[in-house]
Amino acid sequence: MVQVDISQLTGECNSWREQLRRYRDEFNHHEAQLRQVASQPLSKDQLRLVEHLHNQFHIQLINIHDLKQAIKIHDRKMNFEMTAFNGLVNEESFSRHEKLTDEYQSLKSILKLLWHFQQFAHFFCFFLFIYHPDC
Repeated sequence: MVQVDISQLTGECNSWREQLRRYRDEFNHHEAQLRQVASQPLSKDQLRLVEHLHNQFHIQLINIHDLKQAIKIHDRKMNFEMTAFNGLVNEESFSRHEKLTDEYQSLKSILKLLWHFQQFAHFFCFFLFIYHPDC
């Protein structure tokens, strides 16, 4: 058993989950924008680009969901251990927290890269002269 500040670890978990919710909302919004673009007459190349961006958004939405769920389960387990073991957390849980930290940072980096693609999607909307107030 390891003595750690559980409130700090739980706070990190809550912060990560909140940020992942914001990413989820943002990606859902951009996915809807791409569906609108896809409803316009497009060349095969343009349609391929829209499809590629849509697929990337969808994949990352799945990744966001999976990581958010893993963090939630981890947080609940740590809270259980704190109660069951008089304020101590299992070393395995502490290691899991470190692994989730790495996964969160990795996903965050990927989402930032995809954000740049999203900026390209805005350019894409403008380039096609498709006006939509959300684009």
